[in-house]
Amino acid sequence: MNKDKKKSIVLIFFTAVLWSTGGMLIKLVNLNPIAIAGYRSIFAAFLISFFIRRSAFRFSWNKVLGAISYTAMVILFVSATKATTAASAILLQYTSPVYIAILGGWLLKEKATIRDWVVIFFVIIGMVLFFMDDISSGSLKGNILAVLSGVAMALNAIFMRREKDADPLENVFWGCILTILIAIPFMVKYVPDINGWAGIGLLGIFQLGLPYILYAKAIKHITALQSTFLGLIEPLLSPVWVFLTIGELPGLMSVLGGVVVLTSVTIGCIKPKNHSASEMLQQQSSLN
Repeated sequence: MNKDKKKSIVLIFFTAVLWSTGGMLIKLVNLNPIAIAGYRSIFAAFLISFFIRRSAFRFSWNKVLGAISYTAMVILFVSATKATTAASAILLQYTSPVYIAILGGWLLKEKATIRDWVVIFFVIIGMVLFFMDDISSGSLKGNILAVLSGVAMALNAIFMRREKDADPLENVFWGCILTILIAIPFMVKYVPDINGWAGIGLLGIFQLGLPYILYAKAIKHITALQSTFLGLIEPLLSPVWVFLTIGELPGLMSVLGGVVVLTSVTIGCIKPKNHSASEMLQQQSSLN
């Protein structure tokens, strides 16, 4: 294993660990979810601006649609985390490989394999278990938002993939700017206190901005399969941090559903076919 690959494995590991703190920090910030998304995007955009290429901005629909899908992803995920358990939010977001398999044939000109559809079947079973558990607890809205964030996550990954020959990190930067613009009315109405600013700063810099910078560097020297397996640290650690800080535990059916989803996605990434649809299916799991 060469030096660059070893370094990239370490970077992906820390990326997943930093992403996993999102549920905990969002739960600790007592603020409107859209306001949280806007405020943390200010910190993230400022940091990312130092790392994107200094070339003149060139318009492309991939950047526009990438920015829109990124904005939808972060707003929906923050809203879902506020409305349901952090474990449900992150694990339902990790159903995104389903939507990549479905949309890949259209947007990437690649068809899903039989193996992909088998994985989709079991992921849907996992989703049903989540909804069986949370309908009675009043978390249905949060689960729906989490599923939608998974759709947005898949689209974000697809459009970043389509920008692979340019600078995918630019999609994230413009997504942060769009998030800020949408959230301005909420940021004006809901202003964080001192503790809130601390949490938002951590969310923007260490949970959002820095991980994307690390991922953009690491993916140049590491396979998508390796990044996927290391990225699965995120949904495994996220509920742990939340439990240790605020004592939140998901229900039994949600735990079972999470096991089914994670197992299905992991098995789906083992020995992928040699085409970019499978690679896309793997790479997107590392993006939160």
